[in-house]
Amino acid sequence: MRTCDVFGIQDLNVVEENLGKRVDREIAMGAQKWVDFNRFNSVKSCISDLKDKGYRIIATTPHKNATFLQDFDVTEKAAFFFGKETDGLSDYVLENANGFLKIPMYGFTESLNISVSAAIILQSAVTKLKDSEIDWKLSEEEKYEIEMNWLRKTIKAAPEIIERYRLGENEV
Repeated sequence: MRTCDVFGIQDLNVVEENLGKRVDREIAMGAQKWVDFNRFNSVKSCISDLKDKGYRIIATTPHKNATFLQDFDVTEKAAFFFGKETDGLSDYVLENANGFLKIPMYGFTESLNISVSAAIILQSAVTKLKDSEIDWKLSEEEKYEIEMNWLRKTIKAAPEIIERYRLGENEV
């Protein structure tokens, strides 16, 4: 979550099919206030939702005939799928992926932990995106919505304050 926030990634989709977990606020260091955290009960529902939103499903794997990170095309929306270091990605993700991506590795080790892999891939993709002609920035309306969501998550009793404000509007 923190890595997503650092690189300006707004949506983090997490599949909690096997291990549901709460967000550890000490690890997130406040990023949970800014990043939209979308939870899914199954890989199938996550992939379906992302494809419906126009995302390419990109499976990160050191195997298969994967594209090297430096050759990855950032011109189309993409959702990166990361697997557990011990098991990798499920067969379902690999079968439903639109593409495969790998980080060049030159030693004997074939994997990195998920946070390192995510940081390397996001840093590369975001840098390529910023160097491109693609209009990647949030609109003023999108920025406003994110700030309002942050305020709702941050201010104690936000729903009550909003309700009082709405009631006051009707009286004027």
